[in-house]
Amino acid sequence: MRKSDRLFQLINILRKHQPLTAKQLAERLMVSERSIYRYVDDLSVSGIPVYGEPGIGYRLSEGFELPPMQLSSGELEALIAGVSFTASLTGRDFATSAYSLLSKIEAGLPNESEIISSKDRVVRVPAHHRESEVYSLWGKIHSAIVEKCWLSIDYKSLSDVLTVRTVFPLGLFYWGGKWTLGCWCELRSDYRDLRVDRIIKLTPSEHKSILPEHVTLSAYIELKSRKPTDTMLSVAEP
Repeated sequence: MRKSDRLFQLINILRKHQPLTAKQLAERLMVSERSIYRYVDDLSVSGIPVYGEPGIGYRLSEGFELPPMQLSSGELEALIAGVSFTASLTGRDFATSAYSLLSKIEAGLPNESEIISSKDRVVRVPAHHRESEVYSLWGKIHSAIVEKCWLSIDYKSLSDVLTVRTVFPLGLFYWGGKWTLGCWCELRSDYRDLRVDRIIKLTPSEHKSILPEHVTLSAYIELKSRKPTDTMLSVAEP
């Protein structure tokens, strides 16, 4: 990535998430903290009102605005590819939102920006995923996560053991070509990973149990980050 692109990216990150420390910015841009210090100096010299507060982080002066959005051909291709993946591999409602987002971004681009036509796109996602059972289940699971409601799930493990579970859905994760539902299992009082393609039936549950305070998406992610990657692909034990 060119230095000018990184500077532009740094400005956009600060506009959305300020204040951020040099360490946090370095992690987001995948560069060293020393590079962040140089970038901030370059922005200041260029007249961009970015300043740092000891112990707090970097900010942009209030009211600072960038000129209309401009995307490179590579960025446009990445955006369209991302929308294609989302539309094909998630659910119908999420796909509609993705296409709507792309339309809004295209409408806000300068007239000289070149949109890659469908016949010229070299990165493609097979649309047959939309005919799979996972495609219809994905939207129901996503809605349950957003609405914070329990689910009753008929689940078949890789050893073909069929169980009925009451779970609280926390997040959807795409691992190795398979979607996994990270959830809290009421029966086991523990986190579980359920492969969406192994779910036989899914319905909203009338279960009214209060979720333990320590059960959160962040806690689930932290727990999984301490385990080998292949555990994320496994199915929960009955």
